[in-house]
Formats: sequence, C-alpha cells, structure tokens
Amino acid sequence: MEANRIKTKTLIISLASIIALEWALRLVLSRHRFDPMIILGTARFLEIILISLILVKTGKGVSSIGLASSQIMPGLRRGFIWSAGFGIVAFLTYLILYVAGVNALILIQSRLPAKPGEIILFFFIAGMLGPVGEEIFFRGILYGFFRRWGTLSAVTLSTLLFVAAHSTSQGLLFPQVVGGIVFALAYEVEGNLLVPITIHVLGNIAIFSLSLIN
Repeated sequence: MEANRIKTKTLIISLASIIALEWALRLVLSRHRFDPMIILGTARFLEIILISLILVKTGKGVSSIGLASSQIMPGLRRGFIWSAGFGIVAFLTYLILYVAGVNALILIQSRLPAKPGEIILFFFIAGMLGPVGEEIFFRGILYGFFRRWGTLSAVTLSTLLFVAAHSTSQGLLFPQVVGGIVFALAYEVEGNLLVPITIHVLGNIAIFSLSLIN
C-alpha cells in the first residue's frame, strides 16, 4: 500500500468530528431513555457519512481509502477468501485448545440481548453497520495516516487504538486484538477497504451466532 494516503488535515478533522458526534450522542443518551443500540447505530451511520464527506472535501474522496466503485466486487470476493482462511485457522486453533482442555469459546463470548427483536437489531447494527463505520475510521483514516511510518507502525498503532476504543466498555478482549491485526494486514495487502470490512462483518456475525448458540 502507498504511504501518505491520509493527510494530517483529514485526520484532525475526522478525529474532531468523531469525538464531537460521540459526545453529543452520549449526552442525548444520558438525558433520554433511548435504546443504546439505536444510539450506536445512529452514531456509526453518521460517522460513515461524515468521514465520506470529509474525504471528498479534503482529499480524493472515498477512493483514497480503497472504496472506489470499481473496487466493490473485487473487495467482496477477496474479503470472502480472507474470511474463509481466517475461519479455518480459527477452527483449527479451537480444536487444538479443546484437546488441551481449554474452552476457547470463552475468549469470544459476547453478551446478547434477551428478546428476539433486540437480537435481530443487535446483529444488524453491531454485526454489519458497526464494522463498516469502524473500518472506515480505524483502517481507512488511522491506518492510512500511520502508514507513512511503515507497515509495522501502522498495524501496531491502529490496532492499539482499535482495542482501546472497545475496551472502554467491554474490557480488553481477545477478538479485538486478533481482529485489529488481521483487518490491518488485509488492508495492507489488498489496498481495498472492502476486504477488512467483509472480514469484520462475517467475523462479528460468526461470534454473535456462536454466542447465541451457547
């Protein structure tokens, strides 16, 4: 992947916009009895729109982060291939740990709502909409900015920030560490943001499905 994809100006404006939006929505949530999942979905949707507009105004548009229209189908295909490979590795790791007497499912267990309607909403927002917004910011913006200092720095810094953003409410989770590294490497190799988006979406849905079965 080419370095210097994201300018400092783009990073600063994106960060300020995300922080302001998150703060405003938390304020609304604290004063009104809205479903937190609805608030999260609204935040991720607005963040996608905001960052897309910022990229258009300050750079080359969404194509600068690997989301050009011509990259959609190739990105989806490569994303499914990466997801299949990742799934095989995860399954083999689970078998090894199972034979060793370790219940690996505990490492990826997620808390799910109790009601069927809330579960469907959770799968849509946390399983699909959330990953799109997170990949656009953490890989598209942050990784694209850190890439000027090399692949190792970009992978490390973007993953640390990705984990930190999730640990504030969920604690330091194993899936975020592994996921952050895999998403960053996939983006580095493919240069197409739809690849880590696809891996992220399918990974979340798989984790939530296993949690639901348990």
